[in-house]
Amino acid sequence: MGSILSPAEGPDAEKNRNYRPDHALQPALDSAATALLQSPHPPANHIMPTIRTPSIPGFIPASAKPRTQFPPDACDCHSHVFGPQERFPYLANAAYIPPEAVTTDYLGMLKNNGCDRGVLVQPSVYGTDNSCMVDTLRLEPTTLRGIAVIEADVSDRELDDLHTAGVRGVRINLASQTEGLTLADGEQLAPRLKELGWHLQFYLDLENMPEAETKLAKLPIIIVIDHFARCSAANGTDAPAFKALQRLISRDNCWAKIMGPYFISKNAPLYPDVTPLARALIATAPERIVWGSDWPHPGARALMPEDHVLADLLVEWAPDETLRRRVLVDNPARLYGF
Repeated sequence: MGSILSPAEGPDAEKNRNYRPDHALQPALDSAATALLQSPHPPANHIMPTIRTPSIPGFIPASAKPRTQFPPDACDCHSHVFGPQERFPYLANAAYIPPEAVTTDYLGMLKNNGCDRGVLVQPSVYGTDNSCMVDTLRLEPTTLRGIAVIEADVSDRELDDLHTAGVRGVRINLASQTEGLTLADGEQLAPRLKELGWHLQFYLDLENMPEAETKLAKLPIIIVIDHFARCSAANGTDAPAFKALQRLISRDNCWAKIMGPYFISKNAPLYPDVTPLARALIATAPERIVWGSDWPHPGARALMPEDHVLADLLVEWAPDETLRRRVLVDNPARLYGF
């Protein structure tokens, strides 16, 4: 696969230039919101949204490259894009207002970290309007994939259109303030998603939801658990919640993303207490672990990391070069269909 290139480079590149006019052959999504992506100009009766002031910190621009060189076709399996708000306004009841982190910023981060592939995950602030994410996926259809958020009664047409755009899974967020799909919804959707070759990704807190283990284990589809299932690093690898996570990923249909150490530890920037958890998960299922940066880190807040530092943490989590290649290249290729 070719490397990801920024759609606009050089001193005159516009930061908010997500639109490219050369996509006539790419099918449009079956939604009014995504139809706007077909044109750089809003309709005459379009009312420009109010630009809302960010309520959380923004990402730290790259100041250095990682010391570790990632292998060719390395994949960052968990990032987000936000904005520009003029085109992609946030939900009225969004739990937070992120600063803009647009396509050019995202592609620049991947390039700086040495990632040729990437997976975008729909953030809660956009609800089920996947337009912002899809707009980025359409720029690099061979090297980017997406994880969408959908309604429980989503149409087959919308699922097909999302698949064409590069989506390969649906995220169910059980640990945020924004309402969305439930575990029961996931069970109902599983047969339809499985037909497409998709999976269900879960953001949940196993420490406060111990009953979720049994329910997740029964799902008849590939599942992916992100953010270490919010298992506190301070509690160690023998904690009941972490043992539950290990039992889950020991199942053939369950994967995990090792990512977002600031969700489970305050020991920035190197998070030494997270290393035993990451290594334990890799040892449990080395063929079903992937890595993500969680850029632009909307959950980090006061612990906002530098991305090259996070990338270098993977050497601590997976010291063996062959194992790192598995986590960065081979496993993502299987899970996302690169």
